[in-house]
Amino acid sequence: MWLPNNPLMKRDGAGDSREEALAYMEATIGDVGTASSRERKEAFVDSIDECVTMLEKLGMEFARAADYPDYYPELPGGKIGRAIEVKLFDAKDLPEEWWETSRGKSDGVAFPMMTDDMWLIARAWSTPSGFMRGAKFVFRGVGGAVRGRRDIGMGAGLTASFMTVAQRQGTQVWLNSPLEHLVVEDGRVVGAVVTKDGTQVRVRATRGVMLGAGGFAHNAEWREKYHGVPVGWSSANKGNIGTTIEIGQRHGAAVALMDDAWWGASIPAPTPEMNPSFLVNERSMPFSIIVDAQGNRFANESESYVDLGHIMLEHSKSVPGPYWMISEARHTHRYLRTFAIMPGLMKGLREKGLMHSAKTLPELATAIGMDPAALAATVERFNGFARSGVDGDFGRGNSAYDRYYGDPLVRPNPNLGPLEKGAFVAIRLVPGDLGTKGGLLTGADAQVLREDGSVIEGLFLYCAGNNSASVMGRTYPGPGSTIGPALVFGFRAGKHMARVPATIG
Repeated sequence: MWLPNNPLMKRDGAGDSREEALAYMEATIGDVGTASSRERKEAFVDSIDECVTMLEKLGMEFARAADYPDYYPELPGGKIGRAIEVKLFDAKDLPEEWWETSRGKSDGVAFPMMTDDMWLIARAWSTPSGFMRGAKFVFRGVGGAVRGRRDIGMGAGLTASFMTVAQRQGTQVWLNSPLEHLVVEDGRVVGAVVTKDGTQVRVRATRGVMLGAGGFAHNAEWREKYHGVPVGWSSANKGNIGTTIEIGQRHGAAVALMDDAWWGASIPAPTPEMNPSFLVNERSMPFSIIVDAQGNRFANESESYVDLGHIMLEHSKSVPGPYWMISEARHTHRYLRTFAIMPGLMKGLREKGLMHSAKTLPELATAIGMDPAALAATVERFNGFARSGVDGDFGRGNSAYDRYYGDPLVRPNPNLGPLEKGAFVAIRLVPGDLGTKGGLLTGADAQVLREDGSVIEGLFLYCAGNNSASVMGRTYPGPGSTIGPALVFGFRAGKHMARVPATIG
């Protein structure tokens, strides 16, 4: 969760402030309309301390991703270490029936791993620090198992930790109960109709209705209409079909940023049953480049994934055709590539022509239908940059964010390594995403707004997360810029509801 000037930073003496946080948000986000207004930015920053402290009082335990930089740390107010995450969580604290329904269990991604483990383990075979962190990770997992623990981190740990709080509070949680429509009486939202166990159930609300159902990444019609990309390129939850956005619009709600998403270079899934692979560290490690269909580089491969995604979408208008990540033997053997450990994925990629290997670059170019001379020229130019340490075309490695996922033992630039040693590998890339960015327009307290930006008084309808238009505008200031605002604006909505007289119902 990207939460600048949070309580953990203050305890560590990490040196952040309200003024620096807002200066950085203005420098990166700017003003793209009501969703990213100054009022909304201030509401976000000003509620972080109280929100995190409340969750700690409820028993949640957090840690800083102390080494993770903002995505534009060189801009005014930029910092390192603003993101926080839940500490490793023992899922055995959850009742077994809730663990069985957890996506951490069903997706097979529940590991005792935290964010700051990832960047080091990615180079476990190339640097001493990476090896030590990898060994620590293994011993942590074995030790937990011996002690009878089920430690999980990252997204699985966060959701399980939240669910534990809900269980302790006696909150009812209904699974597989989709929203059908809202109940409105005398201009007020007084409840919702959901389908539960095959029967439509009318649920009465006393203070309001909160929508937190994600975006529309898997709504094929809307993806084509707003983005011009297929749903199969998204890594978002397949339940994100935009139902709540459509329902909100029926009741006069405005939408914004519908044409945008949390973009990033992704490997398309070889089958509909599999998920795309959203690339983070792999494209930043040395000994690799990304090229277009003509064999040319077109961007800084290591930059913020949302920026790279925007560039891929724009570049494809002038140079249509596939993108490829080209790498050589050292990239394959030295670094952990997350897609390489997914069961059956590598075989599927090869079978579908999404991945090719060859002993030489000319052979590789021929295999992917590219002019060998064009690719050779691109690689020769890039190799010169790698030897000098300066990417004269796109500045790869200039930012602390670039270098976070680099290899410090590769010099003079940890993000640049020449492509010289076979076997060479080409992997197909598309502009994928982590979810959509557009949705219902909301105010400082997450109340749904009209087209003119005014609150729909008395409607008692709130919205946060990816089914609302993001306060982050068209950019991605730092790690957790989706979940951080979802948390904070959900918190603000709850506080606002608590102040509303319980006269509905």
